[in-house]
Amino acid sequence: MSDFFLQFVWCAVPVYNNSATVLDVVRRCCEQVPNVVVVDDGSDIPVQELLKDLPVTVLRHEQNRGKGEAMLTALRYIAKQGGAWMITLDADGQHDPADIENFLPAMQAGPNAIYIGARDFSSPNIPAGSRFGRRFSNFWIKLECGASVSDTQSGFRAYPVDLLSQMKLRGRRYDFEVEVLTKTVWYGLSIKEVPIRVFYPSKKERISHFDQWKDNLRLTHRHAMLVSRRLLPWPHKKLVKPAETDWKVLVRHPRKFLAMLLKENSSPAELGLAAGVGILLATLPLIACHTVAILYVTTKLKLNRLLALNVQHLCAPPLVPLACIGLGFFLRNGSWIGREDLRAVASNLHQHFLNWLLGSVVLAPVLAIISGLVVFYIAAAVRRKGVRRYA
Repeated sequence: MSDFFLQFVWCAVPVYNNSATVLDVVRRCCEQVPNVVVVDDGSDIPVQELLKDLPVTVLRHEQNRGKGEAMLTALRYIAKQGGAWMITLDADGQHDPADIENFLPAMQAGPNAIYIGARDFSSPNIPAGSRFGRRFSNFWIKLECGASVSDTQSGFRAYPVDLLSQMKLRGRRYDFEVEVLTKTVWYGLSIKEVPIRVFYPSKKERISHFDQWKDNLRLTHRHAMLVSRRLLPWPHKKLVKPAETDWKVLVRHPRKFLAMLLKENSSPAELGLAAGVGILLATLPLIACHTVAILYVTTKLKLNRLLALNVQHLCAPPLVPLACIGLGFFLRNGSWIGREDLRAVASNLHQHFLNWLLGSVVLAPVLAIISGLVVFYIAAAVRRKGVRRYA
């Protein structure tokens, strides 16, 4: 790697009360790149004093503002210094700074991307919560932007400074790392991965500042906001011109197009979600608009459209609409609708629309969850059977 390129590469290390590991982590970062900035995010420990013998810049927040805010502080500083790349890694010793060399060739070859260090989770002492959290986060990132990423929770990343500085990001704590990946794709950049090692100490020695309640609530809120934004019809601003899909090829080869639709987003979780969305929208009283609504939502979320369109037939009249009307009538009146009145629903449907709407709002999520779980378990079983057959 040329010394000229390394002049524009910075390593940023956010620190919050990691006195046992920060010195060693920062020292090894200095061995990899010439420019290192440490952001002390309101630590109780004297970070400046600990690092006084190292050629690094230490910036300090007087109060803890969150990991995302610390990274943005580093970003603004690096931009002022003329830096082109910001490599971030945690100060708790989980990441090995020697793996910075894995990022450098990819960064030099492709500037319009964010690079994530994909952790090797075959290492010992990996918490079960971390394994689940990674799968859960990967699923939501795929839903929000369509990108398949194996380790969306890794904090070992390389960001192009100029492009990241132009992104409008709201997350200031752990939700920053979720939001930045989704908006990376929205803004026209790509997400690429490089392999890295990971070290987890034993449970007794492990230090984590992740608040299970507050931070999970922030992450849930951020995911909800990102999914909601994706469903809106207006496009996102592009910092990089995206590659265009050659629709002419698809039109000329309809069989290939159909095969693509059948296979698209076909993991068990994605199939289950597609079925749930189809049932949810089909249960609502969107008279003569169910197909359009299902196509719109599944296209925006990049779910399997054929599955969602077909499961809607399970909600065709009369069973599900009558069940919704009956439930809505009960919720409004405290008693069930009479049998004769129920038989006459078709002739005076307009009088029961409010009952239908109210009942569907309650029943639709229940049916969606049930159908989604059924499809998920069936798809997972079929996949396992296929793996065993060809193993």
